[in-house]
Amino acid sequence: MADTTPSASSLIIGEGVTFVGSITAPGRATVNGVVSGEITVHDLHIGVQGSVSGSIDAHTIDVHGSLAQNIVCHEHIMIHRNGAVSGKLDYAEIEIERGGQFMGQMTQHPADQVKSTAEPNKSRPKP
Repeated sequence: MADTTPSASSLIIGEGVTFVGSITAPGRATVNGVVSGEITVHDLHIGVQGSVSGSIDAHTIDVHGSLAQNIVCHEHIMIHRNGAVSGKLDYAEIEIERGGQFMGQMTQHPADQVKSTAEPNKSRPKP
């Protein structure tokens, strides 16, 4: 999950940028700024300066900064040593590096049983 090479379906929120609203992206979203709202992406990467809060639905999540509120991770979430996650986390697999922080409620499910935060009529992004 350390690859930061942009692809055709990448979204990058740079340092100093604040975004409030909904994001849906079929590929990877890299956040180095501040994002608040509803986020549905395949891969979410939060840089050291990045902060994401709201209703998050992703297959993989890589946290170097902060992530908060209602989080659904269908595959793997990695909280690095500088990372902090808080709120309600529903996940399939979790990895927390020494120094990484989690505060809140976490529920583990097999990957095919993690419930999406998206409404039933919304389609989830495909890999």
